[in-house]
Amino acid sequence: MSVGSLGEEALNRLSVMLDNATCGWRQLASMTSEQPKFRCSENELTSCSLQVLKPQGSSGRTLLAWLAERSCSVDFLLHCLRKMDHQEAVQYLTAVAEGIQIVVQPQSQQAVLGGRLVLTCRAAGPPGLSYQWFKSKEEILDETGSTPELVLCPLVPVHQGHYICRVNLGENCVFSQWARVSLVDSSASSPGWSTSLFPGSVSGLRITHQPEPQTVAEGDTLSLRCNAEANPPARYEWYHNKLAMPQHKTPSLKIPCVTTANRGQYRCKVFNLYHTAWSDTVKVTIGPSSIAYASWVEVDDGREEAHSSTTSSEVHTRKEMPDNPLPDTRFYATDKVALLIGNMNYLYHTQLCAPIADVYELTNLLRQMDFKVVSLLDLNWQEMHSAVTEFLLLLDKGVYGLLYFAGHGYENYGNSFMVPIDAPTSYTSDHCLCVQHILTRMQEKQTGLNVFLLDMCRKKNPNDDIIVQPGLLKVTANIVFGYATCVDAEAYEVKREDVSNGIFINFLKKRVCEDEKVTVMLDRVAEDMGRCAITQGRQALELRSNLCERRSLTDQIQPSECSASYSARNLQWAVAHVLPRSHRLRFDCGVVVQLGFAAEFSNIMVIYTRILEKPKEIVSCTAQLTDFPEDVDIDLKKTNQETLLEAGSLLLFRENLPSPEDPSLYTRICRLQSLKRELKFIVCLHYSYSNMDEEVEERQSVTVGKPLVSKLNLHEPRLPPSASSSLTLDSFSVPECPYSTDGFTSVGSTSNTWSNAEREVSTTDFPSSTKGVSIPEETDCPDLFDAPQPLVVSTSLSLNQVNDSSYKFSDMYNFHSY
Repeated sequence: MSVGSLGEEALNRLSVMLDNATCGWRQLASMTSEQPKFRCSENELTSCSLQVLKPQGSSGRTLLAWLAERSCSVDFLLHCLRKMDHQEAVQYLTAVAEGIQIVVQPQSQQAVLGGRLVLTCRAAGPPGLSYQWFKSKEEILDETGSTPELVLCPLVPVHQGHYICRVNLGENCVFSQWARVSLVDSSASSPGWSTSLFPGSVSGLRITHQPEPQTVAEGDTLSLRCNAEANPPARYEWYHNKLAMPQHKTPSLKIPCVTTANRGQYRCKVFNLYHTAWSDTVKVTIGPSSIAYASWVEVDDGREEAHSSTTSSEVHTRKEMPDNPLPDTRFYATDKVALLIGNMNYLYHTQLCAPIADVYELTNLLRQMDFKVVSLLDLNWQEMHSAVTEFLLLLDKGVYGLLYFAGHGYENYGNSFMVPIDAPTSYTSDHCLCVQHILTRMQEKQTGLNVFLLDMCRKKNPNDDIIVQPGLLKVTANIVFGYATCVDAEAYEVKREDVSNGIFINFLKKRVCEDEKVTVMLDRVAEDMGRCAITQGRQALELRSNLCERRSLTDQIQPSECSASYSARNLQWAVAHVLPRSHRLRFDCGVVVQLGFAAEFSNIMVIYTRILEKPKEIVSCTAQLTDFPEDVDIDLKKTNQETLLEAGSLLLFRENLPSPEDPSLYTRICRLQSLKRELKFIVCLHYSYSNMDEEVEERQSVTVGKPLVSKLNLHEPRLPPSASSSLTLDSFSVPECPYSTDGFTSVGSTSNTWSNAEREVSTTDFPSSTKGVSIPEETDCPDLFDAPQPLVVSTSLSLNQVNDSSYKFSDMYNFHSY
């Protein structure tokens, strides 16, 4: 029996048991590594640990999924759990392996004194199941304590409390969920409860313990608690400064090692199937740490003595605070947008290897911090110009913008230039994009933060003697400008057989998610590069900044009152990540082919085909793709390959793709930004019958609209800013979003309108980020650049989530006036 055959409920229960620090998933990963095929890399362990950043994310569940993919048996999993002495998981898994499953769970109830109450627990499994009921830790020994139904009658105060049932099969057992029994006086009903929903029981919700205001020192642990009585049982969700904290969904909120970023107002939402209640809003003050901000007073002997609080409880009870408490310096973004460009395959210059991995990894890390990211590879001059123009139009009041470029570049007379892939052999500034000109346009916005990172060489271009005058740079634009190397120096990449990395990104990826001021974070990256033997004397990070505030890439998003602008950015980000919906093609011979899609970058898509059904008389069958339009870039030698690697995809992982047991053919399509019309191709089915030697062929034409970034038509020239500024709010109509209870309704690829005209675009209709990331392995110098493991696929929307109209970021220019 394999781990993959365990039910979803069993895997979720196991993951809860493994999501702890003392005897949890990390220890299990260590135990399973005794067999090489189950050994997890540092990349995979890091990805597991980052699952806590996702809503409903579980590190233990991710590890179990990997073990299932590698065909780990339940017996081996039990062996590992026994070695780590996880008795609870061993008992539960053994019971599940033998087929014990609780089908009816006991429910929390409230009843009146002197009445009658029944708790029910029923299980399915092999013959010989027995039941044991417990109140807290004490076994109930009356006549119903060993039956599926525990009867409490007549009810007296001692019956109030928590109950659980254990289902036994020999030495193995499985526990039910806890059920709480509450009693009320029959002469008066408890306030806050309703008895109209269920006869014989009470349904409602009442908060019994409110969180309390606190003052804690930096570095201490913040603890808040909110308890409620509810039927059905209550669920909890904490909020900080009106923003949800998805990782905190228990009655107790604990934040270790608090900083000033944790100060503010906290509130808990308590809800169940029928009711919702909010706790009191409490203020949390973060005082100075006990060492760094000691309060000095004068004592009798005339000398000064430092008095400091040593525990959080003492800080909480202190009445006196320092005369000059630290100001609240936490900043917020109204939104976060990023454009990442990596140029590799130059037409007339040296080919590069690192930008593909560098852009991919930085994309995943930025999405982890809620950036809306568009990642593009191999752009010509027009496409680069259009993409940068669209990005600049997304910058708005309070927005955090990040622009990253990896590729060839040069610097003349203090100006830097990014080189597109179609630049001629003797290129000049006319063939490139001037960085200082882009910076000048950035500073026209009232952004909260602009980060411009250039991972390129800064050697002088002997073919270019033109002195460009981009204009004066302002002082108050919150711009951070980072060069991967110094003036008149080169930026290096470390080439490997599969995937290469640039030196700058190898150090940046370890620091970029730190909750520090951007300039502090980049200074640490520079220090790391300076300590590495392979970079000393070759490449050093140069940082320029006029940032006077403590702005960090990890700052949270608080949308401004101009919600139309925020919604428009969400819409445009979603449009640039639209994948075609999966197709099921039925051929005349009875074969059914699945056609699926996955995104590697915003302009690179992988299409796979697999056979879902075929008649018994057909002995061999393959579905291949052919006849693609000339607009896109496809290596014909790598089409219809059996593996992603053979198809040319070095980074895409088999997430949301067919399982390894299902034979599939993969085709990788590049340069979608140059697609001028709908993507149309032929699915060619080749098959043969058992009594025939000749192969038969059937063909079907498929049209999938304009996927991913092709909708933005980057191949088209953009209007100059003076022309765009004439647009008004009325000149752009935001499409409205179709909505259903289980997601988005399907919209045909030829539709130019949304199917539900009653729902406006909402900031929650489109995901703002994908936080599931994979970080390549790396070791200390000198063997810093080990080969990375496969990265997680970039999450993209399917075609049935966004319509197939043609959009441009420049359509949003009218929203950029406050």
